[in-house]
Amino acid sequence: MYAERSNGGRFNPGSLGVAVGINAVFVGALLYAAPDILPLAPRPPTVPIASYPQEVPPPPPEKPVPEKRVTTQAREPRPLPPVERIPVYDEIVPADAGLTLDPGTTGADGGVVGGTGTVVDPPKPVPAPVVVAPGVDPRYADALQPSYPAEERRAGREGRVVVRVLVGTDGRVKDVVRVAAASDAFWRATEDQARRRWRFKPGTRDGVPVEAWREMALTFRLEG
Repeated sequence: MYAERSNGGRFNPGSLGVAVGINAVFVGALLYAAPDILPLAPRPPTVPIASYPQEVPPPPPEKPVPEKRVTTQAREPRPLPPVERIPVYDEIVPADAGLTLDPGTTGADGGVVGGTGTVVDPPKPVPAPVVVAPGVDPRYADALQPSYPAEERRAGREGRVVVRVLVGTDGRVKDVVRVAAASDAFWRATEDQARRRWRFKPGTRDGVPVEAWREMALTFRLEG
């Protein structure tokens, strides 16, 4: 604010006055510029406020929803569209029958008048094959009757045996099946004789030898 100047070591009362005046002016300016400062008023004591639960009003009653009535009205069925009828012909010519027609003139009724054609005859039916059953070879006719079982002869019993034999293409018996027999002794004697001694003319199919079955019946009878 001010500067002290050396004045030869003497006190200058004028300089002091000037310094005090400058300070007074500065302090006054500060007071003028500063806002008024008022003392703070004391705060009133805080009083607790009691809180009570707030009553919630009940929800308004729901309005009944009116039921929707569904009314059905019978409808008459719609008529079906007419069915197109396709003409059916009694005779149908297959595509590969070989029938060819030349175009001719059209008649009044829509038919073809004139023209030529070639008709192929239907195939002839295939004849059934000719099958011949096996027959007894007359050269071995004496070998058909088997030996009389000894136990049956001693007992004086007679009997009959029926068998089915499978005749091969060479006329020999390949299998024997029992159909009926008066006793096991008669059956065993017949089976053994058929496998060893029986010979047949083989069966044929359109003249070609084939395997075939044949039924044979034999009677065992004691001579008087």
